[in-house]
Amino acid sequence: MVCNFHEAKPGKRINSIMHILIILLVQALILSSMQAAVKGNWKRHIIWEGLHNNVAVAAEFTGDDRVDVITNAGGKTRLFVAPNWKEVIIGDHKDHTFIHGETFDVDGDGDADFIGARYQPGLIVWFAQPNKNAGGGLWKARIAEDEIIGIHGVLKADVNGDGKLDLLANSAQPKGRFPNSAVWLEIPRNPHEADRWIRHVFAKNDAPGLSHYLGVGDLNEDGRLDITLAAKGGPSDKSGKGEWFAWWEAGEDPTKPFKKHHLPGKHPGATNILPADVNGDGKLDIVASRGHGTGLIWYENPDWKIRDINTELLSSHCLQVGDIDDDGDIDAVTCAYVSRKVAWFENDGKGKFITHIIHDDQAAYDIRLVDMDTDGDLDTLIAGQQSKNVVWFENPLRNP
Repeated sequence: MVCNFHEAKPGKRINSIMHILIILLVQALILSSMQAAVKGNWKRHIIWEGLHNNVAVAAEFTGDDRVDVITNAGGKTRLFVAPNWKEVIIGDHKDHTFIHGETFDVDGDGDADFIGARYQPGLIVWFAQPNKNAGGGLWKARIAEDEIIGIHGVLKADVNGDGKLDLLANSAQPKGRFPNSAVWLEIPRNPHEADRWIRHVFAKNDAPGLSHYLGVGDLNEDGRLDITLAAKGGPSDKSGKGEWFAWWEAGEDPTKPFKKHHLPGKHPGATNILPADVNGDGKLDIVASRGHGTGLIWYENPDWKIRDINTELLSSHCLQVGDIDDDGDIDAVTCAYVSRKVAWFENDGKGKFITHIIHDDQAAYDIRLVDMDTDGDLDTLIAGQQSKNVVWFENPLRNP
């Protein structure tokens, strides 16, 4: 809006100023209302109850533009079809209990497939969607990786920059062909016929201490995708080399091992680590949680100074980052299984966070930020683990 104050008469000038002030006041009230709404009541929607489960992913699986959910529990992989959450068994395999998972179009046929990862014996299986067949029938399961032991986290990303998604996975055990390592898996030209995906070791024997989840981002601004990883350590860590957060710097050839950089501090129970620009300076910082311990932190790039997000929640074993209140900066969300609280952390845009409790009686192993109701804001999807459920919490931003 441009106003020519020099040529306008005094009365018109005052009216113009008042008009601008009214517009600014209305905009401020709208923004304030939206932000107040997101801090309010998050409605809890139960998708399924009954069994311990560690993973839930969401995508439009059935061709009706609604967001569906896939989870795994009790030796079965289940698709829940929105909006009424009709249950469809897509995998029946008593020896496949998945600890983590992903979803994307693996075979390039235009629909979303499901990827499940078993901890031990290590195994990654991908399920090819049969032409958006939500009516029933098992999805064909094929091996993506079967030689890595102790897979705990998987993550999709275009590691080599070829425009196609790859899959990252870790080896949280000090044994097998790839002890204390982490890899990225390239999808073969014909994944339906391949024995397994193409394996590239980026962390070669330098990720000890029971590693957990992964993150990706160009941390040093060299145009290459770097990888983050965390290790919980603790009594079950026989090496005594866990309790760390670290990042691996990509070189010119992403098929070769990356260079490891330890991040400052000793972090008992470290699990999650996600690159994100927390303070809005254009550099990727790192948001991290001690999911088998206490608290959430963020590291400020480039000196990696540690700053607290929350110092009270116990076992925040899941973490996601995104703009939850739609104010232009990165927030975070978790569900702490010992504290049994779902919480999101409001960022002031400069890296100072306020904790907001979404629900105070819910446990989780896995959480995803997904627009479940397609209303334009980020909701939370939770695999309830000890709560023995799959639920999603509706962000009240668009529905105050």
